[in-house]
Amino acid sequence: MTTPSGLRLEEITTGNLEAALAIRVRPEQEFAVTSVVKSLAEAYVHPDTAWPRLIMDGDRPVGFLMAFFDIDWRDDGTLFRSGLWRLNIAADAQGHGYGRFAVESVATEIRRRGGKEFHVTWHPGDHGPEDFYLRLGFRPTGETVEGETVGVLDLAADLSS
Repeated sequence: MTTPSGLRLEEITTGNLEAALAIRVRPEQEFAVTSVVKSLAEAYVHPDTAWPRLIMDGDRPVGFLMAFFDIDWRDDGTLFRSGLWRLNIAADAQGHGYGRFAVESVATEIRRRGGKEFHVTWHPGDHGPEDFYLRLGFRPTGETVEGETVGVLDLAADLSS
């Protein structure tokens, strides 16, 4: 996916692996995110589910995301969900719309695959991403997973507002 502004997602390859591994959030945010290296290890063991991508602005790597599609949320075949598994925006790149671009890109991919809802989880607390997700229209479902709040976005909603 490429936008006129030069923002795009790239698959993680041998050519950009080091750039992906170099993505670091602000120190006060580290409690709320998983490292790119751990995310890529999880993508390796979940190849049918994980969708890792490097967020690029021109030639500059500015973030990392990993989406999931049609996972068996309850492990019993009764509830399948798609959404954003990980989002890491580089400390010096935050506040420039890269996170919004990442969310919009995942929403586009979920829609392309026929999905109607977009799920995400976040750590509550200061310096966490809750306000970011709420501003984009996600609403808490009332569920928690491993201490994280589960949020959902109806994909009929417009993220551009």
